[in-house]
Amino acid sequence: MDTAVIFDCEFLALRESNRRFWCAPVDPDPVIVQIGAAKLSLTGDFAIADTARIFVKPVDRYGKPYRIDPFLTELTGITDETVAAEGVPLDEALRKLDRFSDGASFWSWGKDELNMMAISCYIAGIPATIPANRFDNACKLLLAAGMPQEDLGKVRSNRLADYYGIEHPPLRAHDGLDDALSVTYVLQHLLREGKLSPDHFTSG
Repeated sequence: MDTAVIFDCEFLALRESNRRFWCAPVDPDPVIVQIGAAKLSLTGDFAIADTARIFVKPVDRYGKPYRIDPFLTELTGITDETVAAEGVPLDEALRKLDRFSDGASFWSWGKDELNMMAISCYIAGIPATIPANRFDNACKLLLAAGMPQEDLGKVRSNRLADYYGIEHPPLRAHDGLDDALSVTYVLQHLLREGKLSPDHFTSG
């Protein structure tokens, strides 16, 4: 493939949900509410060929719509009104993402596909339509390019471009697309510097 898709997901949470591992009775299932993706060319000057921001209408395991908690709105900017106006069901969101990829591999800072495909599809009661072997961990790419392993556990996706000192347009933390772009800018920089090659983006 001559492109790679770098993506990031935002999923439901209440304040302190992460500390509780989403296991308190009040916690929602950690299902996807937003997917951001950037398509990075692996040829030429390694341009960002396209971007996508997809909102998902989150439902619980009984098919009832979830409300967006004020904490999540504060964190991500996503509101009930955003989801109502722009959101699509999960199966449609995955079809959009797959069409956007045009068969390219997917890379995230960590394993966002587990929330997107395994948990969200399970809760929604739909098949996981994009197979696991299409996904990989962008942390492997940074490790291959020389980023110290101890730093991998300290730097979040939204701070990655700043870690490398890369100038970029303003980015909002915890926005799926902007977090994906933060990673993409770094991968683009490392490709242009010769610290990564297109061959590194071959999964498996």
